Amino acid sequence: MNAEEIVSRLLYRDALMLVIDKPAGLPVHPGPKGGETLFHHLDALRFGLPRRPEAAHRLDKDTSGCLILGRHPKAIARLNEMFKKGEIDKVYWAVVEGGPDADEGEIDLPLAPKSPDRGWWMKVDPKGQPSLTQWRVLGRSHTSPLRGEIAPQAREGVGNETSVSVVLPPHPGALTRSDPPPQGEDEKRFTLLELRPITGRTHQLRVHCQASGFPILGDPIYGTAPRFGGPGLHLHARSVTVPLYPKKSPILVEAPVPTHMRERVEACGAL
Repeated sequence: MNAEEIVSRLLYRDALMLVIDKPAGLPVHPGPKGGETLFHHLDALRFGLPRRPEAAHRLDKDTSGCLILGRHPKAIARLNEMFKKGEIDKVYWAVVEGGPDADEGEIDLPLAPKSPDRGWWMKVDPKGQPSLTQWRVLGRSHTSPLRGEIAPQAREGVGNETSVSVVLPPHPGALTRSDPPPQGEDEKRFTLLELRPITGRTHQLRVHCQASGFPILGDPIYGTAPRFGGPGLHLHARSVTVPLYPKKSPILVEAPVPTHMRERVEACGAL
């Protein structure tokens, strides 16, 4: 990625804040293994200021979408404080395997590191930190790869609202669900979820979805995707709402659905 490409991904700009559409596969910060990161391209986003902007929050390497940057130290401190107080609303879109029977709900499961050697690897743990995710179904699809059929079932005026039952093992803190009808081996069901992380734990959305019985499509760590050659993580930071200026309306910024997610999102009737 060059300077022109990173500038082309700019979604919002003012004197305090930038919002960019981070591509999937690009880490935000340098890691022990080296390689290209967003950090190496931040000089292209100075736009005349003496300092490069800095990320005000985390976004996983394989997650695409809205990333907020503070343009100078005071702005970064202000944004960090807003995140700590939960004043910034973040909305993610995720295509999950299977899906919940209900149309909305929440997942309240505490999380803790799975291994002391790898602090980013998380698990559900009753002794872990409180973690809460709100979710809402945006659409459902029923695909049959052998026959190539796609039948979207979407909400909000797209398609109908017939619910789809799936196998979802019980888990403490997750929803109670009824048994599904028989399902052939050649059939797969996908659901497009809107996810709102009320807390901001590492890998929270990925672990919460997996623990509730509907892992995010393309997740090689917590889901069923292969380590290499999978469809890509279908998790996208769709929008952020930032009440940055007290006397002005909150700033709403949306990122377009990335190419690797469009087929499944369309199959769910949401585009």
